[in-house]
Amino acid sequence: MDHEREFKLIREFLDGSESAFNEIVRNYQKTIYWHARKMLGNHIDADDVTQEVIIILYRKLSSFKFNSSLSTWIYRITSNKCINHIRSQKVRRFFSIDDDEANELRENSDLINDVENKEKLELLDNVLQKLPAKQREVFILRNYKELSYEEISEISGKSVGGLKANYFHALRKVMELMENEKS
Repeated sequence: MDHEREFKLIREFLDGSESAFNEIVRNYQKTIYWHARKMLGNHIDADDVTQEVIIILYRKLSSFKFNSSLSTWIYRITSNKCINHIRSQKVRRFFSIDDDEANELRENSDLINDVENKEKLELLDNVLQKLPAKQREVFILRNYKELSYEEISEISGKSVGGLKANYFHALRKVMELMENEKS
């Protein structure tokens, strides 16, 4: 959805149009869910976070400042909710992915274009769950969402330099853990 359309829908919602908010949700619900799913590693937690983010959007859309795109703002809220959820759970879970997710991952990530079967995808997902939350976040946003460091900086509030360092460490750990897991 283009920025003009997003801003028009936000204004309509702020003027009382529930259908405008419903359209925003329709356009972003899957994005929120899949981002949360990749961050949290399972459907139940991702679904819970998705619902929480939608409630936050409903309550806080009036505070949106139009300084960034709506998607950047939504990614920031979703990432923060996921990190808070991870902190509150204090439990790292492994997740399995179904064939639909495997197809989406193949389409959206240069890193795993050469990964051809579900076993290898599960291995990658298991490895991602071993990364610290901040490294996992930058890795997912960079590889799955193909965002620039500047966009990730807007979402996370972290410096570009810090993000590059986190990404470098995450990439190194992923490659190292993938090798160790294969052995």
